[in-house]
Amino acid sequence: MGKVGLIVNPVAGIGGRVGLKGSDGAEIQRRAQALGAVPQAQARAALALERLNKLAGDMELVTYPGEMGEDVARACGFDPVVAGAIRPGQTGAEDTRRAAREMRERAVDLLLFAGGDGTARDVYEAVGEDLVVLGIPAGVKIHSAVYATHPGAAGELAALYLQGKADGVHEAEVMDIDEEAFRQGSLSTRLYGYLRIPVRSGLVQSQKVPSSGEEASVAAIAIDVVEQMEPGVLYILGPGTTVRAIAAELGVGKTLLGVDAVLDRALVLADANEAQLLALLEGRSARIVVTPIGGQGFIFGRGNQQLSPRVIAAVGREKIMVVSTPEKLHALGQQPLLVDTGDPAVDAMLSGYLLVITGYNERAVRKVAGSGG
Repeated sequence: MGKVGLIVNPVAGIGGRVGLKGSDGAEIQRRAQALGAVPQAQARAALALERLNKLAGDMELVTYPGEMGEDVARACGFDPVVAGAIRPGQTGAEDTRRAAREMRERAVDLLLFAGGDGTARDVYEAVGEDLVVLGIPAGVKIHSAVYATHPGAAGELAALYLQGKADGVHEAEVMDIDEEAFRQGSLSTRLYGYLRIPVRSGLVQSQKVPSSGEEASVAAIAIDVVEQMEPGVLYILGPGTTVRAIAAELGVGKTLLGVDAVLDRALVLADANEAQLLALLEGRSARIVVTPIGGQGFIFGRGNQQLSPRVIAAVGREKIMVVSTPEKLHALGQQPLLVDTGDPAVDAMLSGYLLVITGYNERAVRKVAGSGG
């Protein structure tokens, strides 16, 4: 049926739940490990490969050794062709680029890669538009439009493409940000180029679109949320300008690209990681306040991995407050809000319909779609 390449960036996403806002660079990876971070890329790749397993006897899977693809491929029932060589536990961007070039030389029909925006950049630098590729989302910051909406969707779309049932191939943007500026609270995004990806409605995420010109709506949302705040309840504020306005209405500081916690209208924890949030939640009633990513619609699983499945489960679905300007929702059209927490059970729990605060005493009902496994 075809030849599929697989590259896993084993450290992709390792900085997310510990609040480092990225995973690029050996020093950040060491810091993440010191904070107790657990790599997620293998599990994310497995969710994609499970959807491809039904085609295992009719396709050839080519991958790199050990943690760069071989381990997860064999665990998912494949007997892959293993190319190249790595230094276990010491892989980096050049390994990804070398693996991608190897896949081009072996003329794979589709290259699957698990990572984030940095991984997409490495693949682009190595093969440009010479191959049809598809990203399995496993990173912290995923602004690029080359990724499926969740890992299972990547496997589903790959299977459709191999069977000639995709809706064609198009060019998708490879975007990335300056991680160091990102950690300092400044968002600087750059277009690096385009990769060719298979497409099918609902299975591929859009490029992140910045919000602008919505100041009045944002201010009205902030007033509404602050008036609702209850004494003794912990409010966990996710990233984004809409949520930052809530902090401003309270008169407290807000980490624009991080997660903060407020109790009795006072800031009690800034730029929190998963472990800190779990400790703070013990014995407390809490709410999570999040806003969708413009142009994509994600409320969990993109840039806010500190709000992990354990944190979400500890708070509870009924205590999640979604805030969005009407303009942002309108731009999403009929697309549902999306969640990709890394835990299919939590994604399923979040699925259904939620009220979205869109202004002062104004609400909209929006469907939420999870990974479906």
